[in-house]
Formats: sequence, structure tokens, C-alpha cells
Amino acid sequence: MTKPLLDGKTAVITGAAQGIGYSIAETFVGEGARVVIADIDLDAALTAAEKLGGAEVAIGVRCNVVEADEVQATIDAAAATFSTVNVMVNNAGITRDATMRKMTEEMFDQVISVHLKGTWNGTRLAGAVMRENGGGAIINMSSLSGKIGLAGQTNYSAAKAGIVGLSKAAAKELAHLGVRVNAIQPGLIRTAMTEAMPQKVWDAKMSEIPLGRAGEVSEIANVALFYASDLSSYMTGTVAEVTGGRFM
Repeated sequence: MTKPLLDGKTAVITGAAQGIGYSIAETFVGEGARVVIADIDLDAALTAAEKLGGAEVAIGVRCNVVEADEVQATIDAAAATFSTVNVMVNNAGITRDATMRKMTEEMFDQVISVHLKGTWNGTRLAGAVMRENGGGAIINMSSLSGKIGLAGQTNYSAAKAGIVGLSKAAAKELAHLGVRVNAIQPGLIRTAMTEAMPQKVWDAKMSEIPLGRAGEVSEIANVALFYASDLSSYMTGTVAEVTGGRFM
């Protein structure tokens, strides 16, 4: 019988109390991992961990990814509860959409901090642990917005493009130590947030997708699983576009 793909692995996933992050956590647990649900909303993180099976396979912790000491505490909690972190998924994010004319400096700084600095914190701190333990996998969540730029998202597009550059630079620094760093760029994924879009906006986005449908959170989680597992053992510094072919 084949072992689960993440048998005995410990994963930290930021922004994992809901949406894509939760789906990644659920998929990882299904493949034998123990997971740390790190989220700025502690109650939501605890609820998510309980849904995944409770303390034997998942714990919830509060983590503001902008604060390096909180990210380090999350990584330490993984080691104290399960084992040294083997997989780090930097998924936490926010949006503060507005045209440049209306966007404030605070809106710009908030998005850059959470996405780009948060990913940098997770990558460097998990990488520091992994390099001492013979390797690991780091997965950073970018976005199609970081490839093509979207109106009203100068902050978000800049942050998500920056995550690609960060991931490639980190991959080069850590490769000889057995640590792989890869990024995922989701396109239009069906979530509570995207389904709240005005129908006109939804239809316009759908018209750009060759596969003719929105993606599901599980389809992002499956790509994260691929990157987290030995199935991608000879891949680092890559970017997976999970977009249904949108803007090829």
C-alpha cells in the first residue's frame, strides 16, 4: 500500500482559517500531514483546527505575518506540538482595492506588508529551520494579478509580483541546502469573496478563461500538495499558473 504523500510531515499554513488556506490544510491532513493553522483570527483558527480533526492532526494559533516574532512563535509551536516544520505555505493576504487616485498610502502599505513582508518573514524563518534539518518545501501564494496587473490593484499586483521575485531569489539561496521554494498564481477561484462580485464583473472575467469556468479552492490545494510533496522533488524557483488558461 502506498504511503500518503505527506506522511509524517509537519506543515505551517498562514491565513488558513478559511478559503484557499483551509482547503490546503484539509488536503495536507488527508495526505498524512500534521498542520498548524496560522491566522490573525485566533477563534477562526481554533475552529478550523477542530474541524480538521483536533489536536492530533491540527492546531490553531494566532499569527500576524507582518510581525516576525509571531511567525517565529508559530514555527516554534509546530516543533513543540508535532515536529520541526517540513512545509511552509505563505498564504495570508488582504485586499484594499482602489484606483491610484483614491488609494491612500495606508492602503498601499497594508497590502505590501501583509503579502510581501509576510511572505518574506515566513520564507526566511522557515528556511532557517529547514536548512538546519536537511531540507523542506516552501510554497508562496502569488496571483495572476501579479503577472498581468489589474486595475484598482496597484498595491496587490505589486505585492504579488514581488512574491514571485522573492521566491526565485530565495530558491537560489536555499537550493544547495535541500530547501525548495515555489510559487502558485491562482486565477479566478470560486470563494465567498469572488462570488460576491457583481454579475457583470464575474461574466467579464469568465469570458477570459479558456476552460470556461472558475477554479475551485481544492484545485489550488492540489497544486500546493504537489509542491509540498516529493512529486516535485526536482522543482524549485517555479511559478504554477492555476488559471484555467486565462492570460496564457
